[in-house]
Amino acid sequence: MGYLNNSVITVDAILTTKGRQLLAKNDGSFKITQFALSDDEIDYTLYNPLHPSGSAYYGEAITNMPLLEAFPQETQIMKYKLITLPRGTAKLPILAIPDVVNLKQGQSLVITPETLNYVGGNTFENSGYTATISDVRLMSTFMGAGISDPAILAMNTTTTLGTNMSKTVVGTTINLKATTTNVLFGTSATAGAKIFATLTIEGRDSGARLTIPVTISKI
Repeated sequence: MGYLNNSVITVDAILTTKGRQLLAKNDGSFKITQFALSDDEIDYTLYNPLHPSGSAYYGEAITNMPLLEAFPQETQIMKYKLITLPRGTAKLPILAIPDVVNLKQGQSLVITPETLNYVGGNTFENSGYTATISDVRLMSTFMGAGISDPAILAMNTTTTLGTNMSKTVVGTTINLKATTTNVLFGTSATAGAKIFATLTIEGRDSGARLTIPVTISKI
């Protein structure tokens, strides 16, 4: 990680982890179809309409803030993506999902996210939700359901062969089943031992995003 020189206009773009995987295949499967913008570093409370030098300096503190160099760690960057909401929106949309996920080995859970304060009320988003588990090894099943787009179906069925990495799926519902293996708990772990990850869910239409802790208990 580093800081970018903010004395000139800078565009710093990188590929996501998934994009880098596709690029490495070198088989033509790498095609950029979408991008995202964010303003993670910006503290808008620094905007000062009482600045003694006048309106040209109201945002001086903001424009002088250092910008972070982009890096492909979804839990640390792009948390506050720029979104377009309907005119007249008075509240930012938020997600209604469980506060935590606590599962025992082999236990299943279906999460059906709902978006609050969106388009005048509460709704289930037509484009569904993206869900990213920080360590897919904790799950024997991690799938999205409810979206029939072929590209989404292909992404939802991709496996990682036990690699310590995140995985992202898309759906109107997210299906989870905790691992049944004991390897991740360690050879000396007893019943009740725990392993941890995080689950990030984001509305594909609203941009509402929430990260919750995931705990798997050995039985």
